[in-house]
Amino acid sequence: MKEFYEPMLYLSTPDHPNTMSVVAELKDTIDGDILQGVVQELSARYPYFYIKAVAKDNDIYTQPNPLPMTVRNTWDPIRFNSRESNYHLAAWKYEGMRMAFEISHSLTDGAGVFPYIKSALYLYLTRKTGVTLDPAGIRLPGDVIPASETGNPFARLDIDAAEEPLYTKQTVEGFYRLKQGEDTAPQVHLIKLKEEQLIRYCKDFDGSPNAMIAVMLARAAKRYDPDNEKTISVSVAIDHKAMLGVDENYRMFANVIELDFPKSRPLDDLLKSCTMVRGQMMLQAQPENSLWAMKQRKLTYAKLGQLPLDMKLGVIAKSAGNTRWTFSVSYTNSRSMGSVDPYVEALYVIAEPGVFDIGCEITCINHSFFLTMIQSFAADRFIDIFISELSSVGIDSEVLRKEPLRLCGIEPYKSGE
Repeated sequence: MKEFYEPMLYLSTPDHPNTMSVVAELKDTIDGDILQGVVQELSARYPYFYIKAVAKDNDIYTQPNPLPMTVRNTWDPIRFNSRESNYHLAAWKYEGMRMAFEISHSLTDGAGVFPYIKSALYLYLTRKTGVTLDPAGIRLPGDVIPASETGNPFARLDIDAAEEPLYTKQTVEGFYRLKQGEDTAPQVHLIKLKEEQLIRYCKDFDGSPNAMIAVMLARAAKRYDPDNEKTISVSVAIDHKAMLGVDENYRMFANVIELDFPKSRPLDDLLKSCTMVRGQMMLQAQPENSLWAMKQRKLTYAKLGQLPLDMKLGVIAKSAGNTRWTFSVSYTNSRSMGSVDPYVEALYVIAEPGVFDIGCEITCINHSFFLTMIQSFAADRFIDIFISELSSVGIDSEVLRKEPLRLCGIEPYKSGE
């Protein structure tokens, strides 16, 4: 039976691909030949990303994939787990001065994928520019891959002895939905903020970037639909690995804490609102909560291991992809890509919608925050109101991009192969 720390790959389906992407915009046109060589070279350092999915023993497992990972000169999506992706669960693309790495979110998360992005940018830029860059903090081919990066990240912890935490949050039922009608064409807005401004407001108003943005999203939703009587629900991503002192493992152990903004709660007082949010976050983001979550994950793996794969690929996968929050906020704390920083204009993350109406992925590099606003519908009005809310508290913003969401999909996994 699969170990509890191995990925639940069957949760990625054609209806809910669960794809994430990291995009780097550089200062010069991308050389596809150099990028292709770098991608192939990195298979020696990051073999766990160069894999294919195989159905066996009532589950979906990963196996090494000897075929090259695709690098294509187009932003048009392809499908993972198919011939067009060489049966990988990841792929590269480039267009003009930007490159992007897309991968199944069931396999890894932002914390797991960012070291790979740093390595790719380092190798690419050293070859493209001919400049000798400082390799400090960069994982390179030829390095020894530590066991902590690929093994059981929680081996030193007594997960089975975990006790239920004092506080657990119940998910709001019947929360407010922004997505209305038949408009189902997802789109992405990339918004740039000055790091100095956002951090100053976080310090002045008892907030962190994710707490501050959560409040601003809720304020915008109240303006967007002032007659709404339902609670606005916001999920904020956390990393159980980091909560439990594990930083190197590549696997996906992200989860969320949940914030509620009922109609009766005014948000005009920014200090009070951010303090309230930080309190909600602190109650849920505790090591004992993460240890308990890992115990529940282990028990869930044991239960699911008894179910037919067809059921996992059907009812369970569909349930996992249901919308559960109005908004989602995720802050991958990068701040720096090391010696490649001067060559990077923008660095941002995109995640597949499905479990939220609007997601906000936050990254920071070169003294700028980049907010990727991912909408499960096509409309500009909410984004305009959100930007207006930022402006109302003195945070300047610039919309760098607005475009359709174009992430890789996935070919269905098949049982019995």
